[in-house]
Amino acid sequence: MTTVCARGAAVFGCIALVAMGLSACENTPTARPAKPSVATSAENMGGMPALIAAAKREGTLRTIALPGDWANYGALINGFERKYGIKVTDENPFGHSEDEIDALRKRRNRPTPDVIDVGDTFARKAAAQNLLAPYKVAAYGSIPGNQKDSKARWYNNYGGYISIGCDANRVKPCPATFADLLKPAYKGKVALEGDPPRSATAFAGVYAAALANNGSFENVQPGLDFFAELAKSGNFNPLHSNSATVEDGRTPISINWDYINLHYADQLRDKGVNWQVAIPFDGSFAQYFALAINKNAPHPAAARLWQEYLFSPEGQNLRLRAYARPVLMEAMGQDSTLDNAAAARLPTVEGTPQFPTDAQLEKARKTISQGWAKTVSG
Repeated sequence: MTTVCARGAAVFGCIALVAMGLSACENTPTARPAKPSVATSAENMGGMPALIAAAKREGTLRTIALPGDWANYGALINGFERKYGIKVTDENPFGHSEDEIDALRKRRNRPTPDVIDVGDTFARKAAAQNLLAPYKVAAYGSIPGNQKDSKARWYNNYGGYISIGCDANRVKPCPATFADLLKPAYKGKVALEGDPPRSATAFAGVYAAALANNGSFENVQPGLDFFAELAKSGNFNPLHSNSATVEDGRTPISINWDYINLHYADQLRDKGVNWQVAIPFDGSFAQYFALAINKNAPHPAAARLWQEYLFSPEGQNLRLRAYARPVLMEAMGQDSTLDNAAAARLPTVEGTPQFPTDAQLEKARKTISQGWAKTVSG
């Protein structure tokens, strides 16, 4: 997944998923559909009906680190199960990107997941380690080139902007910028979603802080310096934030994706939590999350069908209804498959996105991985 930084909403263009027929080669006497474990497209298997039938025979999909309140995974899993009659099981729902990559390797007495959803720096790492299966979803050709792997080992599905969530009942006033987070009033209150070396979300939080403090795509060190200052002042809260810690007040300020913080605001309103969300103008930073198939997926057909579902209009609109920006958003608007009411609810962020290079992303990953422990320990 490509990380983007901008003072504007990235409009992610593509066409909607279409049903696929038989490949041309199937008209020849010698061609045979590929096995699910090596199929590189639904067409390669003999078309969507063949893929669906094979996935139903498997009957199960194993996922990892997909909490129901993350980018509408609860509704997506329910929709997939209802549509195809395939049971989805999720391991370690509150795990992070690095945990997912670890799980792809053969583990003694523990099954590996069929699919992963990770930050793009982690997807690139998994591809480099030959852990992912190449597979082109029907919409692959329309996914922007900078949002997918040229060998179809991973591709971005949805994205959002780093935001600051705040419990307005416990914190007055709520911060709106990274600079605000250094104020004495926020002692012990500012949390991340995880540890930046393992969590794509927390990694993005450090990157955003760098941009807010004269850093750049090339230089993420100011982000580490910012969190070192936050820790030294006592404002940094080392507890990883999630819906439970937000609800009970243990993490009254949380740096997280806008779609996560906005979902918390909706989810917890009836429980008396006044969760306010701001996209900081001093460090506007957006990122996509990538989907990929385990090269050794226990259920290879179900894994491929899951990818097709998440890139269908149904799957993409379910993302949108939870404030996550679908990668096919622009084209779905053009072909009238977009949920326009859900699109209108997205926060407005103006400007043109910019994209770091692979080299800049890798440099940032190494800097943060090597420097984070010292940053928070002093």
